[in-house]
Amino acid sequence: MVVLDDLKAELQIAEAVALVDTLPNWTVLDRIIIPTKNPDKKLVFGKGNFQALTEKIKKLPHVTAVFLNVERISSLTKKELEDAWGVKVFDRYTVVLHIFRCNARTKEAKLQIALAEIPLLRSNLKNEVSQLDQQRGGSRYIMGSGETFLETQNRILKEKELKIRNALEKLRRKRSLLRTQRRKREFPIISVMGYTNCGKTTLIKALTGEAGLQPRDQLFATLDITAHAGYLPSHMAVIYVDTIGFLTDLPHNLVESFSATLEEVAYSDLIVHVRDITHPETILQKATVLSVLKNLNLPGRLLDSMVEVHNKVDLIERYKPTEENALAISALHGHGLEELKEEIEKKILTATGKKILTLHVNLEGPQLSWLYKEATVQEVDVIPEDGTAKVKVIISNSAFGKYKNLFPNSKTFMP
Repeated sequence: MVVLDDLKAELQIAEAVALVDTLPNWTVLDRIIIPTKNPDKKLVFGKGNFQALTEKIKKLPHVTAVFLNVERISSLTKKELEDAWGVKVFDRYTVVLHIFRCNARTKEAKLQIALAEIPLLRSNLKNEVSQLDQQRGGSRYIMGSGETFLETQNRILKEKELKIRNALEKLRRKRSLLRTQRRKREFPIISVMGYTNCGKTTLIKALTGEAGLQPRDQLFATLDITAHAGYLPSHMAVIYVDTIGFLTDLPHNLVESFSATLEEVAYSDLIVHVRDITHPETILQKATVLSVLKNLNLPGRLLDSMVEVHNKVDLIERYKPTEENALAISALHGHGLEELKEEIEKKILTATGKKILTLHVNLEGPQLSWLYKEATVQEVDVIPEDGTAKVKVIISNSAFGKYKNLFPNSKTFMP
């Protein structure tokens, strides 16, 4: 059963139901919109609403849990409600965390979820100890240790948190090494970001032609950063990075726990922001994504050069973007992808300080071997009658400066 307050109620309840539907073996039996008070208060509802909701739940014998679509309720509130209703009570934090747990595939994702669970475990521990104290008449020391039960459990949780953070730091260092290796091979990195279920994975599959990618129509289908090779119109090789989707009111601790994953975005050469333009709350979703990106302290150049993509335009007749410079596409049907690739290439060339040139080289000299070493050679068109070749390259400004100094007589053809 899903319970929600009445602010933008219908849209919010649709997202709440989508969250529940994402979980295997979870089914929404009923939904209700009720005004809520401060979730930190002992009871989330006013007395009359609480009584009406309690009666409704009692009349639904198959209900095994209630999902309150508020960011977080205190452990005390959770216990009060569970005692009153006789079923488990979940808030937005615990439902999203459970979805994360179900979708985690890699060691890093599982560690980040374990880290996100620590505040929840601490909160539950305080509630349990409070109940024990009431039953026993005060705190009890564990025999011979000089520690209360609460102190012992908090110490264990602190040690667990430290162990998880150390393991994540090792994985972060390993990823940093892989990132350095990618840099040496000069593959531009494009991070594809957006609100959850906006079509990021479908877009990457369309851009790369990677048959193994299987997009799923559900929230938070992607939790791990995954990298996928693709080519731009000039045949420049790039890496598209698929990232975790965002959600309105995504609890801060969850975002914090996944900072190790999201930090990869800061090392991108370009961000592509994908929007589901058919969603009624697409403007709010855009604001959510931009807010999270700004909180990641990304370099200003990344935010300024970001490419905004309006996806799923095949579902809207004669759609035209109202935002300046936004590109309309259908990742599923391939509409607008060539224009998107051209825009990405233009931004990548600017971001990486590279240019595409055709150089006239003497095959008897060292130019060609130098270009293979210092630039990306794309095409070699040999002219056998005079022992020369036209060589198409992607080359950085600094490397091109060196080339002109070393081979001042070489001709350059601009594309």
